[in-house]
Amino acid sequence: MRRRGYDIDSPRGGGKSKLADDAGVHRAAVSRLLQRQSMPDLETMRRLAGVLGVPLRDMLIRSGRLSEDDLPVASRQQSDTADDSPELSPEEAARRMGVPPELREVFVRVVKQFLPQRG
Repeated sequence: MRRRGYDIDSPRGGGKSKLADDAGVHRAAVSRLLQRQSMPDLETMRRLAGVLGVPLRDMLIRSGRLSEDDLPVASRQQSDTADDSPELSPEEAARRMGVPPELREVFVRVVKQFLPQRG
């Protein structure tokens, strides 16, 4: 936060309010986070990560919510060959992500709305 220019140390520095405003979250959420009183919800963490330029994965690990084992990173060899592998279908993505069978149809419809149109 400090590296991004947010003065979170002085009570009148305005850094907490500015960070909250920039992230579109409630100022109390930033204060509670800094005082380690509570953990923000996922959407708040996503917004803070975006403003701070920190990957959400790192935010979740640094906060103690998840471990590196919970969020493994694909090996370099896997990511280098990703362009050569067939595209993952929304159905397969739902299966791999553990989307419950009764919600997969809805998941697939929503995902398809964000995919580029083919043909």
